Amino acid sequence: MAGLFVTALAALTFAGASPAMADEVGLDEYDFRILGNVQLDGEPLEDVLLVIEGNGFDVEVETDAEGRWAVGVPENGDYSVTLDEETLPEGIAVIDEEGLDDTPNVRDVTIGPSGSTVANFFIGEGERNTVSLADQVLERVFNGLNFGLLLALAAIGLSLIFGTTGLSNFAHAELITFGGLMTLLFGSILGMPIWIAIPIALVLSAALGWVNDAALWRPLRARGVGLIPMMIVSIGLSLAVRYLYQYFVGGGTSQLPGATDSTLSIGAFGLSWIDVGSMAISIIVLLAVAYFLLRTRIGKATRAVSDNPSLAAASGIDVDRVIRIVWVMAGGLAGLSGILWAYFRPGVSWDMGFQILLLTFAAVTLGGLGTAFGALVGSLIVGFFVEMSTLIIPADMKYVGALIILILVLLLRPQGILGRKERIG
Repeated sequence: MAGLFVTALAALTFAGASPAMADEVGLDEYDFRILGNVQLDGEPLEDVLLVIEGNGFDVEVETDAEGRWAVGVPENGDYSVTLDEETLPEGIAVIDEEGLDDTPNVRDVTIGPSGSTVANFFIGEGERNTVSLADQVLERVFNGLNFGLLLALAAIGLSLIFGTTGLSNFAHAELITFGGLMTLLFGSILGMPIWIAIPIALVLSAALGWVNDAALWRPLRARGVGLIPMMIVSIGLSLAVRYLYQYFVGGGTSQLPGATDSTLSIGAFGLSWIDVGSMAISIIVLLAVAYFLLRTRIGKATRAVSDNPSLAAASGIDVDRVIRIVWVMAGGLAGLSGILWAYFRPGVSWDMGFQILLLTFAAVTLGGLGTAFGALVGSLIVGFFVEMSTLIIPADMKYVGALIILILVLLLRPQGILGRKERIG
């Protein structure tokens, strides 16, 4: 498995990323994205020029035959997207019938923690698409739900590992990144259909979780190494693997197939089929995890080990076997989270898991250490707050706001929302 891991990274190194399309500028160079559609009465407009400016950066892009465009920008924050009306068909202009906007051909957008935002121009006969406060709130609700669900996939695995072993695994971020990298390898570089590439990436992610426990953590437990030294080992492992990723794949960002596709828009929200599919997959997987923990023998044994490993062992439960299963499950869930995170941002990069590691720990702590359902609750709260906070605070402060909420909740309930007091101390 270790040989397969290195071979896969080597393939990522020597296989070049696909060249950018005419409607995509800077996607391989920068981590943050602005994308959208230009349509006239529901029909796509080709070769329409858009100018994106903000934070001392500007770039131009033209729409493709389907009216789509996407650009990469160097940092998150506020940007303006200006549609050049000279490039519209003759006699067509972007008009605000109500006279409330002097520049209806300009969209002001904010890139949040997802790393991307949408700026659509749906031009009708004598009208333009406007985004009301209610639409903005609904858009952030959907984005918050999507972000919270994919965060929960990573947080539940992290929480189960803590519950069964007591380990705060900082290398969990690299399990997240691994899922995205393997999907990139098989789906983009090797050219496999994405519906084949994703299951392969998930199997390899689960296998990497097995390797983690078999090669490192079980031997350390057998030697009686304390939890704090093991946590320090996890930090070192995280750094080593993260920079190994960078060595093999570079510091840029690559796109998974369909990552910038915004053809399916729902109302004014700019949602794509990927957003809807991501939420559906997350909900189905989370329901499956809940069924596993509540209804299966192994799931009940996992909860027993999480509650009291010594008592579980005395009752005949094979604790090491349960922990191994938890590691396999955590690897698979983290890999899936990485794949969905790559589509949500969008993009795959060497440190993508590390970018959400702190929020993952915040969700686990907020919900209650060692409780899978607490991790789910905490993730949804963090996801919603991070997205909704853009209505009142600058985008750059959204992560800080989520951590402030964490501190306030722990001041009132130190064990977390669903945690038990005996876990503290």
